Amino acid sequence: MTGDWQQILTTLMNVISIYGLDVLGGLVILVTGWIASGWVERGLSRALAKTKRVDDTLTAFFASTSRYVVMVFTVLAMLSQFGVETTSFIAVLGTAGLAIGLALQGSLSNAAAGVMLLLFRPFKVGDYIDGGGVSGSVLSITLFVTEINTADNLRIIVPNAQLWGQSITNYSINDNRRADIAVGIGYGDDPDQAKSVIMGVLGADPRVLQDPPPVILVTALGASSVDLTVRFWCARGDLTGLKSDLTQSTKQALTTAGISIPYPQQDVHIIKQ
Repeated sequence: MTGDWQQILTTLMNVISIYGLDVLGGLVILVTGWIASGWVERGLSRALAKTKRVDDTLTAFFASTSRYVVMVFTVLAMLSQFGVETTSFIAVLGTAGLAIGLALQGSLSNAAAGVMLLLFRPFKVGDYIDGGGVSGSVLSITLFVTEINTADNLRIIVPNAQLWGQSITNYSINDNRRADIAVGIGYGDDPDQAKSVIMGVLGADPRVLQDPPPVILVTALGASSVDLTVRFWCARGDLTGLKSDLTQSTKQALTTAGISIPYPQQDVHIIKQ
């Protein structure tokens, strides 16, 4: 037994004498790479946070990705220290990455679109948008999907590629909005008088902005009426309620002034033989 232990110890000493420096160098490379990956992750995270233009989700994604990239190069350097041919290893990784990319093509497309949405910010959480065939308020934006609540309180999960690949209408990005109200008056009524009455209604409501000033246009000579378009500006939050109130107030003011709002009608002439 004593001879066996002596033979084992001798073998270990030979291995250490031959590969000791390589093992020590590999450990140094591994520890250094581990520490460097943490520094890179924290440094990139702080740098992106200072810009205030990159979303927190995207900041965490880039920071963690940078750490994994550093660790991959660290492992390759450690294998090279032991004499392993890393060229073939890199080729295998590339082939595996290509296969995984093809298998996850849809998911990667959504991830790429999510990066673009988080980077360029065409909308943010809380905005009311119309995009990807869906309209509603944005609840959350992640790398792969965007959650939207519709006006009738339905939750819709939209893939980011579907949003980024189509035009997006953001109803919340501007503070002021323009609204149009269509008004028809009779052919026997005076358009100037009707404009004056409607301007009085607009001026009486403080929610109507005066810069730019409201405008009333004669836009068409219809089959039964002279068509006017009432165009005004207001704050975004007042749009729906103000448009409804002004429509009602305009109708009442025109009726009080003796100006008719005609409905479609036809004159029938009977010819006796």
